[in-house]
Amino acid sequence: MFHPRRTSRTLKTLLLPLAATLALTLLPAQSANAATPLTNPGFEANSTGTATPTGWTAHSATGQTAASFTEAGGHSGSYRLSHYSAAAYKVETYQYLSGLTNGTYKLTAWVRSGGGQNSAYLALKNCGSAEQRTDIPVSSSGWLRIVTSVAVTNNRCTISVTSDARAGNWINVDDLTFASGSSALSVKGSDVSSLAKSEAKGGVYKNSSGAPGDALAILRSAGQNYARLKVWVNPADGYNDKTHVLAVAKRVKAQGMKLLVDFHYSDTWADPGAQAKPAAWSGHSYSQLRTDVYHHTYDVLNALKAQGTTADMVQVGNEINGGMLWNEGSTSNWPQLAGLLNSGYDAVKAVSSGTTVAIHLAEGGDLAGTRWWFDNAVSNGVKFDIVGLSYYGYWHGTLADFQTTLDDAASRYGKPVYLAETAYPFRLDSEDATENIIDLASELVPGYAASPAGQTRWMKDVASIVEAVPNGRGLGVFYWESTWTAVTGNGWDPTDPSSGNGWENQALFGYDDRALPAMAWFSHR
Repeated sequence: MFHPRRTSRTLKTLLLPLAATLALTLLPAQSANAATPLTNPGFEANSTGTATPTGWTAHSATGQTAASFTEAGGHSGSYRLSHYSAAAYKVETYQYLSGLTNGTYKLTAWVRSGGGQNSAYLALKNCGSAEQRTDIPVSSSGWLRIVTSVAVTNNRCTISVTSDARAGNWINVDDLTFASGSSALSVKGSDVSSLAKSEAKGGVYKNSSGAPGDALAILRSAGQNYARLKVWVNPADGYNDKTHVLAVAKRVKAQGMKLLVDFHYSDTWADPGAQAKPAAWSGHSYSQLRTDVYHHTYDVLNALKAQGTTADMVQVGNEINGGMLWNEGSTSNWPQLAGLLNSGYDAVKAVSSGTTVAIHLAEGGDLAGTRWWFDNAVSNGVKFDIVGLSYYGYWHGTLADFQTTLDDAASRYGKPVYLAETAYPFRLDSEDATENIIDLASELVPGYAASPAGQTRWMKDVASIVEAVPNGRGLGVFYWESTWTAVTGNGWDPTDPSSGNGWENQALFGYDDRALPAMAWFSHR
């Protein structure tokens, strides 16, 4: 992310550097299976206003079945299923399937929603195993693909679309498929780079009940399975350097989590707006910089390996939309940028051939920009194993923009993809004297409140979009920055001990230091 460099309002125009530590367990592409026939999956058998579409049943315990109906404006065809009423309503539209061969099945659907419901979701139930659900994200214009999967053990299953809605709330659903297959995320992580300094400055972390504990243990108990740590070369405050990364890596691995190491190749924040060379490399030629990248990368990773904490995944550069190690590694000189990136890649593989190498860009809703960057990277021979994109909904376009870009990267380059950085506020006011990066209601994503519930919903919904990437190429999500709470001395500027945070309202620990409900997203399938 772009990093804030001041405490005034213009601070908000810059993105904080968010690193992405993605789980390197690459998911195999799922084989194509013939879909189990659903009756009228696109709602094309009926015209506008049909209350009970062919093959489907509408039910409402409160007698509001009319809130479920077909209408014009489908995702791919002429019609769609909608839920809507001018009064508060509860309604379910479902289809019962029998005679199924037992096994794992995946439901896929295209959806839209104006938001505001108590709940709105797709479900697979009465299948012989635990019911599985996926919430319908808020997207009032662009269609989104979501999935859910279940183990069928009794040769039958019910496909359900359910709304518990307030007056005027609506959803659209279309183009459902139900086929053999499964969906899940292998990476459910967060960046914890701030943790060591926070603890040294007196930071405290508590579980949801208020008992103090190790932040990593609390995150792990919530389901986090990956931790990301950034590396600066010679930072002014002495943190996020090799020594501290080694120490925290021991704790990460002791919790049974995997490790993503995010190289900034700088003494401070590197992001689309700043890619300053480390002071020790200043004045070095391009050839020397290639050697610097190799030796620095190898040195850190080999030390991790030597202490038994081999990195599972590595980002060669952080949000390098404009390149890195400016000016030599700028995107204005692709052959040189490619050489620097490949020096990092080669160093990673020299230490551990099994470590996955990611390329990480910001602006995850920018399809054209992402294509331009990776097309140039591929044509210049850049080596990488996985694509990571930062996506902050209040900066980087709609959820539909993000899904389009993520899906395209996975298919166009034939690589697994992950959400390297995202976050959302659980409140707007600041706990310290520094203005928060997001602190106005006008800055929020429509449909997602600045509340614990809104933060939780955001994380579940972006995780669902990554899970829905075709062919099992959606690896997972990293939250940025889960442990960066407001602690005096642990501000954003490593050269200024008095600097504040600006991000504490987007941590995963509240102003009372307790674990927030949004940690529930770590338990996503």
